[in-house]
Amino acid sequence: MASRHFLFLLVSLLCFTTTVLSDDEQFQVEAVYSHVPPSPVPITKPSPSYLPPKAPTSPAKPFAPPTKAPAPPVKPYTPPTKAPAPPVKPYTPPTKAPAPPVKPYTPPPKAPSPPLKPYTPLPKTPSPPVKPYSPPPKIPSPPAETPPSPIIPYRPPVKKEECVPLCEERCKLHSRKRLCMRACSTCCIRCKCVPPGTYGNRELCGKCYTDMTTHGNRPKCP
Repeated sequence: MASRHFLFLLVSLLCFTTTVLSDDEQFQVEAVYSHVPPSPVPITKPSPSYLPPKAPTSPAKPFAPPTKAPAPPVKPYTPPTKAPAPPVKPYTPPTKAPAPPVKPYTPPPKAPSPPLKPYTPLPKTPSPPVKPYSPPPKIPSPPAETPPSPIIPYRPPVKKEECVPLCEERCKLHSRKRLCMRACSTCCIRCKCVPPGTYGNRELCGKCYTDMTTHGNRPKCP
């Protein structure tokens, strides 16, 4: 295989050199022809009365093209000789070892099962007699005692002049003190009473104080 590649390279190199030589020779021929001076064109002048003798001109040598070098002879291609292939041995399958003899399966001997005893039901025990349900006796509940009604202490009527200081004491912790003072003064003048403390105890002034409402049906007296 390597000799084939070598021969192919040699032939291609020879072809390349011959083409290069032929191109060089053609270029030399063209160069020689380009250097030949053109023949002078005779100028016709008026013939004078006296013509001097002309010197003899040397004859032009004929152009001889350069000779080409002979191309080297190309050797004919001889394919490389192949080495004879080694003889192929015939395939001999490997011999299998004889399989060992298989013993027949013999089940193991079973142990004799014990004899089954006949089933004898258990004797039933008599259930105890069920007593009828008797509800437990009811214990009479004691009578509910009503809580005693709170005794409202009597508050003497308040005069109109006393309403302002009593309402100031009643409304001193209120968030809207002016509104509280106005409502408290109205309730004090009508009901002639102001509850003690800053909150609660409204029932001490009676129904007049507790039942007085605004236009929106809300308790009016603080």
